Amino acid sequence: MRPVSEQEIRASFVNCSKGEAKRLSVPRELDQQPWGDLDFLGWRDPAAPERSYLVVERDGQLTGVALRHPGRRGGQFQQRSMCSLCLTTHPRSGVALMTAPKAGAAGRDGNSVGIYVCSDLACSLYVRGKKELPPGARFEETLTLEQQVERLLGKLYGYLDLLV
Repeated sequence: MRPVSEQEIRASFVNCSKGEAKRLSVPRELDQQPWGDLDFLGWRDPAAPERSYLVVERDGQLTGVALRHPGRRGGQFQQRSMCSLCLTTHPRSGVALMTAPKAGAAGRDGNSVGIYVCSDLACSLYVRGKKELPPGARFEETLTLEQQVERLLGKLYGYLDLLV
């Protein structure tokens, strides 16, 4: 992913108002992001733990979505769950069902679409082996890194297509 500015990020959101996009929390150290290793920029809102954001470039256009997910709760969790984008498995709450309101009138009517994603939104780094995982968290694949990235982006684009 190419480096993007705070202004570009805020202008990219398709499923929230301009006012909401103006108020959302943007990562502070944009210049320190590992842009060359990112297929999308994803982050959690430090002020609102149930909110996350994701921005991806597709055909030269940035698309940003606001996501919601349940906070960490006590109780029963699956022993392991798998991210729908990068196919990384995590114990307990390492994968969350994140939902995004649909764009436009459908979203204002309360319609949303969900996807199971790594809670830290570091899918790109997991695929590239840049973020440490316990043994067995990623299946050994015969796909090349380029093919894995293509699959990740294909799944992400498919999800975004459901939102607009």
